Amino acid sequence: MHWDYAAILLFLGAVAPLLGYFRVRRLMQIPSATSMERLALYGSTIAMQWVLAGVILWRTTAHRLGTKELGLVVQNASRAASVAVVLSLLVLANQLFSIRRLAANPREIKGMIAELALKIFPQNDVERLVFVALVVTVAICEELIYRGFVQALFQRVGGSVIAGIIGSAILFAAAHLYQGRKGLASTFAVGLIFASVRWWTGSLLPSICAHFAADLVAGLYAPGRLRAALATRLREEERASGDVS
Repeated sequence: MHWDYAAILLFLGAVAPLLGYFRVRRLMQIPSATSMERLALYGSTIAMQWVLAGVILWRTTAHRLGTKELGLVVQNASRAASVAVVLSLLVLANQLFSIRRLAANPREIKGMIAELALKIFPQNDVERLVFVALVVTVAICEELIYRGFVQALFQRVGGSVIAGIIGSAILFAAAHLYQGRKGLASTFAVGLIFASVRWWTGSLLPSICAHFAADLVAGLYAPGRLRAALATRLREEERASGDVS
């Protein structure tokens, strides 16, 4: 394996997860995030992802890892488009169901992920606009990084499609270390599905579309529903304490 490929894998497997973990820990220690802190978080993430994607394209071009291997070529347009629609709709339905279930059961809204979501998800129009740019960036760059570069590299080194799928899913899950054990398990499962679809279609298009749909709904739809549910829980707790007194 080329030394620069090894360096990129080391960054993806160890450095990036730890940076994300400590960044989230800092956010969890503050009572609430300001608008400027959220915008700074969005902007720095956008910049880091495009830089990393650019470095990967630079080094893969230097070592002649082709666009077809990276999933950047749509080999079967009808298959890629139909799978993109189906996968996006399934992901969208799952996100909407999960958010509505959570909103219908306010007492279940607890833990680090819920608290983090309420702090970092957009709360005004300017934040929402920048957040959309963030979602576009993450959908394109993370799919290029994990289902493009990492999957192709592990498939080459491991000599099998399975090695590529599992290797990309492991590093994708590692990037979400800050979400804890449940987050690691769920992102590993998503990574396996997306990597399998990328192999079957030969294209990043379906996973990019599904990734975009999942993050967009989570960021724009969830905050309002979660805050309304928390307000309902607070009123219920106040009434319960009043009845007891």
